[in-house]
Amino acid sequence: MPHSEARPVTLAIIGCGQRGKAYSRYALANPDACRVVAIAEPRPKTRTSFAAKYNVDRTLVFDSWEDLLAASAETIATVGRRLADAVLIAVQDQMHLPVTLAFAKQGYHILCEKPMATSVDDCIRMEAAVRKAGTIFGMGHVMRYSPYSKEVAEIVHSRALGDLVNVVHLEPVGYYHFAHSFVRGNWGNEKESSFSLLTKSCHDIDIICNWFAPRRPTRVSSFGSLQHFRKSAKPSAAGTATRCLECPIEKECAYSAKKIYLDPVSKGNTDWPAAVIVDGIPDIENITTVLKNGPYGLCVYESANDVCDHQVVNLEFSDGATASFTMVAYTSLICERQTRLHFTHGEIVGDMTSFTTTDFRKGSDLHDLKSETTSPKLELGGGHGGGDLGLIEAFVRAVRTGRQEELGTDVGDVLRSHLTVFAAETSRREGRVVDCREFEKEARERVEREDKEKEQRG
Repeated sequence: MPHSEARPVTLAIIGCGQRGKAYSRYALANPDACRVVAIAEPRPKTRTSFAAKYNVDRTLVFDSWEDLLAASAETIATVGRRLADAVLIAVQDQMHLPVTLAFAKQGYHILCEKPMATSVDDCIRMEAAVRKAGTIFGMGHVMRYSPYSKEVAEIVHSRALGDLVNVVHLEPVGYYHFAHSFVRGNWGNEKESSFSLLTKSCHDIDIICNWFAPRRPTRVSSFGSLQHFRKSAKPSAAGTATRCLECPIEKECAYSAKKIYLDPVSKGNTDWPAAVIVDGIPDIENITTVLKNGPYGLCVYESANDVCDHQVVNLEFSDGATASFTMVAYTSLICERQTRLHFTHGEIVGDMTSFTTTDFRKGSDLHDLKSETTSPKLELGGGHGGGDLGLIEAFVRAVRTGRQEELGTDVGDVLRSHLTVFAAETSRREGRVVDCREFEKEARERVEREDKEKEQRG
């Protein structure tokens, strides 16, 4: 049912960390469009500062998503309405499924941070729950929503350069970004989160699939491993040191926690990544305490990480078109994707900031092809080249109008790109080419069988 145009869309933020903050900024800049009215966040200092910043009534500030859910249930029972129009789910990956299922059941519109869930079966279950709820659903595939990506996609889908035949796409994660997030951080251990192709690069696979749509992936192969961030690669000169602050060769190490967190803060830079490793102000004292006692101060060769630090994925689509994707930790660029799109009559070469279009049919001769470089403006600003705020703007518009189409995707589309990611990881682990259709068929049959067995057990 369309939202009333007379008032702003109301939002409940579940998880007030980096991603919750990234999406919520839109409400501050556009109070007539949306408003944050409730939050759930376990960290006390983060919770208090977020509530104050968005002027959230103290009765709608919760320590946990379960408490917010219970309060919502009570409100629905007593006054017949939800606490907000929509929820933004920005908790840890393994929590996405239970939180989404719970709030979908109460009829909330949902924007969920990537990935959907940490197993293929749970992604399928999430799709079913959202479809049953019939509400607006957005996924944190922010790359789709930047001005750069939207302009590239418009050219691709217009077929102005002919048919898209091949894509070569690189994600340079960044050497210290990988050490922060995927070695020391929340996404370093698969049991605690999931594999790195899913947690880091599912939106890269998603945007590749979007470029080729309505064609779908039919076969996938993948290779990759944890090459460097392991104990066997630890420099002998580091000796028995397990923390950067006690390491004799800390100054020589590219992955020094002191260089990544403490040195920038001492120079006044309190943004990411230092800002996300403390609850409260990222000052020298707090950062030093974290580095002495927590995982972010550990030697990268002594950490409990086990996810791939490099991986390649090869895709074949239903008409024979192909794509290759590379994710690699060892880069100076930080997530500034490099992309080449090859068409029957031209090509696009881009870097997330600008792209150059060449039409083979234009030019005075074979050696004088005409190229045009485009640098899309960041109208909204924000992270991921404007993709963060572009996504929340589209989501709010979808809720306001009751039109899922405003997001340019739906839960089924989101599931399909996730299935491609899981198929790629299956290929890497099992050393075989995976048939994407068979992979999906087997997964759906397995979930249906398991759910029936669970239902029979009562």
